[in-house]
Amino acid sequence: MYLPEINDERTTLCKYLDVQLDAIRASAFGLDDAEARQSPLRSALSISGIIKHIVYCMKQSLSRAGHSEHDQPFEAFTTSFTPTEDESLEALLARFDAVRAEYMTMCREGDLESEVQAGPMPWYGLNEARPAKLRYLYAHHLEEFARHAGHADVIREQLDGAQAIELLASVEGQPANDFVTPWSR
Repeated sequence: MYLPEINDERTTLCKYLDVQLDAIRASAFGLDDAEARQSPLRSALSISGIIKHIVYCMKQSLSRAGHSEHDQPFEAFTTSFTPTEDESLEALLARFDAVRAEYMTMCREGDLESEVQAGPMPWYGLNEARPAKLRYLYAHHLEEFARHAGHADVIREQLDGAQAIELLASVEGQPANDFVTPWSR
């Protein structure tokens, strides 16, 4: 959790990105592979699918910021919400953790004024990538990660009633208090 404190712009953006990534990862806490693949809502979203998609987003950003080892075709976007049979929850989380470490290093070290390519976003009529400041990418990811953390919250509550704050408390080893009891099965 990022509690109020006085920080510079980069630190603030990075801490909020970390909070959203913590929430997404915590949504899988205590689930087995079959549970993480379930889509209990009308959409096809699952916890595993959200984790896979966020890895796609972080890799795209790393690639656009010059880390070519993360290049992936834009067509990979269409499959980024659905894990293959070979992509277990354990494997997805390991990939999430590894890519997240690189992504957060980029976030902490990148020049907010540097230009990167953003897009394409054909769902908004943007069919070609265009230049943007790295700051835009961070703000866009705050929106993207928060949206998907919310999706993960709803999916998880449908699966077993677990709530994000309880899951985070359990993951972080926090003791129970008057407001939150860490989740347990």
